[in-house]
Amino acid sequence: MAQKNGFGKLIATAVIAGALGGGITYGGISYFDNNSSSTGTELISGSNKNGNTKISNMKVNLSTQAEKAFNSTKSTVVSVINLQRESQSDNTLAGILGGDTSSSKSKKSGELEASSEGSGVIYKKSGNSAYIVTNNHVVSGANALEIILSDGSKVSAKVVGKDAVTDLAVIKINSDKVNKVATFGNSDNIKVAEPVLAIGSPLGSQYATSVTQGIISAKKREVPQTSESGQQIGNATVIQTDAAINPGNSGGPLINLAGQVVGINSMKLASDQQGTSVEGMGFAIPSNEVVTIINQLIKNGQVVRPALGIGYTDLSNVSEEQQRSILKLPKSVTQGAVILQVNANSPAKRAGLAKYDVITNLDGKNITEQSQLRDILYKHKIGDKISVTYYHKGDKKTGTITLNQKATNKVLSEASK
Repeated sequence: MAQKNGFGKLIATAVIAGALGGGITYGGISYFDNNSSSTGTELISGSNKNGNTKISNMKVNLSTQAEKAFNSTKSTVVSVINLQRESQSDNTLAGILGGDTSSSKSKKSGELEASSEGSGVIYKKSGNSAYIVTNNHVVSGANALEIILSDGSKVSAKVVGKDAVTDLAVIKINSDKVNKVATFGNSDNIKVAEPVLAIGSPLGSQYATSVTQGIISAKKREVPQTSESGQQIGNATVIQTDAAINPGNSGGPLINLAGQVVGINSMKLASDQQGTSVEGMGFAIPSNEVVTIINQLIKNGQVVRPALGIGYTDLSNVSEEQQRSILKLPKSVTQGAVILQVNANSPAKRAGLAKYDVITNLDGKNITEQSQLRDILYKHKIGDKISVTYYHKGDKKTGTITLNQKATNKVLSEASK
């Protein structure tokens, strides 16, 4: 997403970029006719030393599958403008000195202005409405949304639903000017090193419908997710791609060479924890997860997820002395999630868990850090039953938790505390 503020180490925007150095071959097929006697340059000789160089009339057929994929999808890609109300005090010299600030040239408080820009893709048309999937962070905080279609037309949009956990949102516009919608491919079928394209608006709508090319670097890469306060709240499983990432591509599609959307570009890695600059590491939300989420957003306006009904922290945050004196843990237990609070009548309470219990395994998966609890829960739906292994006052216990509590916004933020 292109915005006025600076960008952190993990930049929430993604696009695939290709480095076709030399550009002579693609997919093993020569771009040029090897039998042609024409060349791209001519040596200086007596025939052209007087300035009579000419342009060759040779035409090269560059029709490729990548071009076909782009042409089949480009009209479905849009720019998304996040408009927010201006709220500023009068800091002008005239205002400080008590002068007249009522000039029509002065910016009015509450006036809508572009706060940031991103991308989106039209994937559904139904009646008078057309639906666009983009990133949650592209529309977050907006007082209004403006969409720029591929032909340059501008239309207003409304939020249908958004989900901060997966960083996805659905918005809708009037369908009058929409003639085509994108289709989703199966992200489970993509292959490492498979060519992919990304279409979007890098650096904003002035570069709308830019296309870049790269490959799939990894099908399922786990990257940390952080809350607005900067605390890690879980992990996201995403497609990794070699990408020249630019702000403004957030929410744009990652497509295969059949023109199908296999991911929604969401973020890039700009530098590692040591501050080393990183290139070619972009991430996209897999299309299979996208479809699951947007269907729920269309139906309910939100994504319903289960909750345990507890507050917790990582065992590593508890000193070894307290692990022995308060939690009563044996020395062999070195990883897990410590329960700090159990809500009344919650799934965890009904399963027998209590304050200061330590969860070491949930749904058959060892808990090595607290963020795993959320990731495991969000793979389930309301009503599911999952196994739990935990330590209660030093004793190892097992049980079954019935996930019959819906996660609220408060519950979703518990992991960041």
